[in-house]
Amino acid sequence: MVVGILQVELAMAWSTSLKDKRRVVLSLKDRLAREHRVSVAEVGTQDDPRLATLGVALAASSVPTAQGVLDAVLRMITSHNDCVVRDHAMEILTGQGSPSPSPQAADRAWK
Repeated sequence: MVVGILQVELAMAWSTSLKDKRRVVLSLKDRLAREHRVSVAEVGTQDDPRLATLGVALAASSVPTAQGVLDAVLRMITSHNDCVVRDHAMEILTGQGSPSPSPQAADRAWK
């Protein structure tokens, strides 16, 4: 299993209230979830009407798939007219480290 994570910091210099910001954030969250099947949440700067930090996460079967989806998400956010991307960070996590214990081994560990 592969997990993709994207954190994006957005600026909305025109926004004068949390209501203005909420309109942009909700619009982005709905579009991203609908068109790219990702989970999206506002994860920071929630009290600032001119900044928003969004967290995007997805599970995929391969690294190229996760990378492609996160790249498309970032392009969509960047093309949004009501905000500017100030910064972003992307990370792809793979489960290829140590193997998961079998259910029987996990059961034995609890006894």
